[in-house]
Amino acid sequence: MNTILKITSAVLLTVTLAACGGGAKDEKGSLGDLKVSLEKLKKDKSSLESEIAKLEEQIAKADPKAAEQVKRLVAVDTLRTTDFAHYIDLQGKISSNGIGYVAPKGQGGLIRAIYVSVGQRVGVGQQVVKLDDAIQRQQLTAAQQGVSQAKTQQALAQTTYERLQNLWKQNIGSEMNVINAKASLDAASAQVRAAEAQVAQAAEALDMTNVRAGLSGVVEEVNVRVGEFFTGATQQGGQIVIVNSASLKAEVPVPDNYVAKVKKGDKVMIAVPETGKAPYNSVISVVGASIDAKTRSFLTEAKLPADPLLKPNQTAVMKILDYQAKATIAIPVNTVQSDEKGKFVFVMEKSGDKMVARKKAVNVGEVYEGVIEVKSGLAGGELLITEGYQTVYDGQAVTTASKK
Repeated sequence: MNTILKITSAVLLTVTLAACGGGAKDEKGSLGDLKVSLEKLKKDKSSLESEIAKLEEQIAKADPKAAEQVKRLVAVDTLRTTDFAHYIDLQGKISSNGIGYVAPKGQGGLIRAIYVSVGQRVGVGQQVVKLDDAIQRQQLTAAQQGVSQAKTQQALAQTTYERLQNLWKQNIGSEMNVINAKASLDAASAQVRAAEAQVAQAAEALDMTNVRAGLSGVVEEVNVRVGEFFTGATQQGGQIVIVNSASLKAEVPVPDNYVAKVKKGDKVMIAVPETGKAPYNSVISVVGASIDAKTRSFLTEAKLPADPLLKPNQTAVMKILDYQAKATIAIPVNTVQSDEKGKFVFVMEKSGDKMVARKKAVNVGEVYEGVIEVKSGLAGGELLITEGYQTVYDGQAVTTASKK
């Protein structure tokens, strides 16, 4: 028994010296030396684990109680098949197809009244602003008077024509007089039509002083006051802005290295942190046809549902589904370790009358949010060691219950 303990101490001392000596050498060595040292330590670790396992087996035979004391306390999780999905997470912003500046039909004018305020809902055609209309009213009045005068002249010409025509039918007068009277009537009628056109034009000019909304939505900005000149927009932006939240979308630039993975119709989830809500499900509706020369990215768009919590220019995180696997094994990525042979994990298995840790090689796939897909090496129902896996070795006795 003393011999076994001495061997164990010697092995542990060898590990300590190897680690310390390797560390000192690594600090002075090049990158190549570091890699060589790392590989050597991994081989030493594998060899030592084998020696330790043999020693523990001898201890178990010689002293079952001592073997019971070397059990490692671990936590395990029963593996189940599940659906695994990998997303490309990219940040963009919320935009809207229904953002518009209220603008006058004409050149604008001085504001006499504003009928809306920020946050108010408006409909298409609803009056928003009243501009000064003094000149337009005067022009309309003058045009209406012109119509009245033209109609008076038309009535006189009509009477003259009818009288001369009646006389001519009685062989009184001359045909030339009738022809001239008809020409005068036609000219008077043309003047009436021209005057009526001027009235319509003046009425249209007057109506232009009533500025109306061009789209339905909510008034987002009112950057103008009564008495100021209204044109619809300035260098600083729109004077009155209306947003239709029913046509919101997420606009996200995608790096060009994803050009083969992202396409129209791909499923996405759009997270807007400020709302505190779960991500919105959508699909990519627009994929840009060109790569921006400065950002090396192309634009994608996905529609968003109507939601009062969503606002244009909010930050949006688009999760683009680029890979998924049905009924597969997915485990915490931190439980996967590496050695010279590849990736591996530890599971807990029954061996005789005890539970032991077993090292299992695995072939892994994509990683997303701390979870990695295992393509082969594990099966549903196995007990994955999720805590304590760093300090166990293949064949070591383990337990999930602490001793009292």
